[in-house]
Amino acid sequence: MQYITFDEKRPMDLVLLGRVAVDFNPVDYFHPLAECTTFKKYVGGSPANIAVGVSRHGLKAGFFARVSDDQFGDFVTDFFKKEGIDVTRIRRCENGEKIGLTFTEILSPTESSILMYRNCIADLQLDPADIDEEYIKNTKAILISGTSLAASPSREAALKAVMLAKKNGTVIIFDIDYRPYNWVSEDEISIYYSMVAKEADIIMGSREEFNLTERLIEEGRSDEESAAAWHKEQAKIVIIKHGKEGSTAYTNDGNRYSIKPFPVTALKSFGGGDGYGSGFLYGLFEGWEMIDSLEFGSAEAAMMVASHSCSEDLPGPDEVRAFIKESKEKFGEMIARA
Repeated sequence: MQYITFDEKRPMDLVLLGRVAVDFNPVDYFHPLAECTTFKKYVGGSPANIAVGVSRHGLKAGFFARVSDDQFGDFVTDFFKKEGIDVTRIRRCENGEKIGLTFTEILSPTESSILMYRNCIADLQLDPADIDEEYIKNTKAILISGTSLAASPSREAALKAVMLAKKNGTVIIFDIDYRPYNWVSEDEISIYYSMVAKEADIIMGSREEFNLTERLIEEGRSDEESAAAWHKEQAKIVIIKHGKEGSTAYTNDGNRYSIKPFPVTALKSFGGGDGYGSGFLYGLFEGWEMIDSLEFGSAEAAMMVASHSCSEDLPGPDEVRAFIKESKEKFGEMIARA
């Protein structure tokens, strides 16, 4: 059953809004960051990675963003162009703000941390004037990343995009994507997350992210209670993730679909959520059954935690299918389904 209907007359599949960053991942990993001397540079930022992922699956993606007016701004926009992502709504900062730099510490396959430089940050300079209605009219769906709500003027730009999407019948996807940097308080997080969640057709997040979203509404909800509450608003699909325990999609007809993670030898503990998002959304755009979309997302998530980057190593659809086939042959047909 299809829970989301996309307007097939629109030329763009998905427009994303949020942060674009530059990741520096250590080549000499499994050491403390202070001991690492060699790094590889990648485009980063969760919505940026999802944009790359869906583009590699053949979807037409665009992006609302601000980037620095320097060589790193060139780096990310050139990479997007190479991937076929429309960059006409990515604008350069005018007052010297810089793109976010992320240095990752990979201590073990299960223990990673991030050192983030986000002072005078470029992505949070996205302005309401940067959001134009015509672009939103011409896309089937828009994805709002929760990080964009952390400060003005980016949060007003995100809320404007939501309002225009609602006005024009554009599907709204909210990837909660909580990161602690730039937020002032948990009250503030709950206020802005819940504002977008109430308008979203699809909400994706971890249990912890839903707790933050619902903090000022009702604390201590179960997954089922959270899903039911958001279905009473606008949501048709609510995805709640539990890391190694898997994830469940709750649909507004009362059904639930659960998926287990694919077994994989991990290199790092981050990047899986971006692969999950791009794989799952690809399945939705293709009109697949819910469980098949979840399986594709879960497989892509596993592939990403086994890879060095969060953008450069994103797979194409044939690679994901081959991974699913190989995994099932090795671990059993039902390995990804609960």
